[in-house]
Amino acid sequence: MAVVEHAVAPAHPGPHPVDARPPWRRLVPLSLQHLLVAYAGMATMPLLVGTALHLPEDRIRLLISANLLVSGIATVLQSLGLKWFGARLPVVMGSTFTAITPAILIGQEHGLAAVFGATVVSGLVTLAVAPWFGRCLHLFPPLVTGTVIAVIGFSLVPSAASLVTGDGGGGSGLALAAGTVLLVVVVERLAPPALARFSVLLAMAVGTAAALPLGLFDGSGVADAHIVTAPDPTAFGAPTFVVPAIAAMLVVQLVNMVESVGDTLAVGQIVGRGDDAPTVVRALRADGAATVVSGALASFPIVTFGQSVGLVSVTRVKSRHVVALSRVLMVVLAFVPVLGAAVAAVPGPVLGGVSLVMFGTVGAVGLRILARADLSEPRNLLTVALAFALGMIPLGAPDFYAPLPSYLRTVLDSGIAVTGIVAFLLNLLFHRTGAARPRKEPAR
Repeated sequence: MAVVEHAVAPAHPGPHPVDARPPWRRLVPLSLQHLLVAYAGMATMPLLVGTALHLPEDRIRLLISANLLVSGIATVLQSLGLKWFGARLPVVMGSTFTAITPAILIGQEHGLAAVFGATVVSGLVTLAVAPWFGRCLHLFPPLVTGTVIAVIGFSLVPSAASLVTGDGGGGSGLALAAGTVLLVVVVERLAPPALARFSVLLAMAVGTAAALPLGLFDGSGVADAHIVTAPDPTAFGAPTFVVPAIAAMLVVQLVNMVESVGDTLAVGQIVGRGDDAPTVVRALRADGAATVVSGALASFPIVTFGQSVGLVSVTRVKSRHVVALSRVLMVVLAFVPVLGAAVAAVPGPVLGGVSLVMFGTVGAVGLRILARADLSEPRNLLTVALAFALGMIPLGAPDFYAPLPSYLRTVLDSGIAVTGIVAFLLNLLFHRTGAARPRKEPAR
C-alpha cells in the first residue's frame, strides 16, 4: 500500500513556483533587482513628455511621482490579483513608450488635462472589451504573438544604446557597458544557480562601483532631491475629454492590449502557468483599471513591461511575490524622491548594458514563441517577413511617414503597432478567411 501511495505522490509537492514566496533574505534583493531594472523605464515616459511640453522641473517631478505611484499599484494588482483582476503572474506594469508621441501631440494642442482624460476613457474601453479579447485569443497564435514580442524586444535596443551614450562617457562609457554585459554572462556561466539569480543586480552593483574612478557616477541628484513629497494630480487640473485626443489614445490602447496579450502569454509560458484566455482577460482588466486610475492621478496609459519578460527568463525567478514587493518599493519611491534619486544615480552605461541584455532576451523569447509556428509554410514566412520589415521602418527611418496626416502617424510611427497590425491581419487573411489553404514548399 505504501508503495502505491509513493507511486502516485506528486513529483513536485508544495506551491507552484509562481505562488512560492522566497525567504526575506532572498526576497528583498530579488525585488530590488526588478526595481532597478524597471525604474528608468518608469521615469522616462513622463520625463520625455514633460520636457517636450516645456514643463518646469517641479511639474516634471510630479509627473514622475504620479507614474511611479500608479505603476506600483498596478503591478501589485496584476501580480497578486483581486477577484476578476490581475494575471497573478510575475508581470511588471508601467507607462508605455507607445503613448509618448500621441501624448506630446495632444498636450501641445489641447493640454495635459486632455491627455489624462483620454487616458481615463481608454482604460474604461479596455475594461469593456477585455472579455471579447479573451474569446478572440485564437486570433493571436504563436505566429502573431511571437512576432510582436520579438519586435517589442528588438525595437527597445536603441533606447538601451542611448542610455550607454547619453552620459557623454565616450569610450569609457562603452567599456563600462561592455563590462556590465560581460559580468552578467560570467555570473550566469560560472556562479551557482542560487547566485546566478542575482546576476543583473550584481552586474549593476559592480558596474556602479567601477563608474566611480571613471568619473561616470553623478550623485548630485540625491543631495538636491526632497526627502518626502506627495503626488499632486490637481496640479494639472481635472481631466478633460476631447474627442480627437480620445480617438488617438484609443488607437494607442489597442496596440497596448495586443502588447499585453503577448507579454502575458510569454510570461505564462516561461513560468509554466497562465498562458490561457481567463488569465489574459484578468490581465487586461487590470490594465484597464490601472489606466483609469492613472489618468485620474495625472499619469499615462499603463501596460505590461517587456523588461519583466526578460528578467524572469534570465534569472528564472518565477515568484509573483518578488515582483509585488518591488512595486511596493516603487510606491515608496513615489513619496520619497531622495530614494528615487539614489536609484536614478545608477550610471547610464551600466543601466544601458543591463537593458541590452533584458531587451535582447525579450526578443529571444519572442523568437522562441515564433518557433512554435510552422515557418516552412510560405504564407507564415511572408507574414513574419512583412511584419518585421514594416515594423523596423520607424526605427531606421523615423521621418519615413512624415508626409502623412498626424492621425495616421500616431499608429505608423510605432514599430510595435505596425508589427502587431500587419501580423494580425495577414494571419487573419491567410488562415481565418477560408480563402487560403496551407501550402508547403514543393519537394526538391
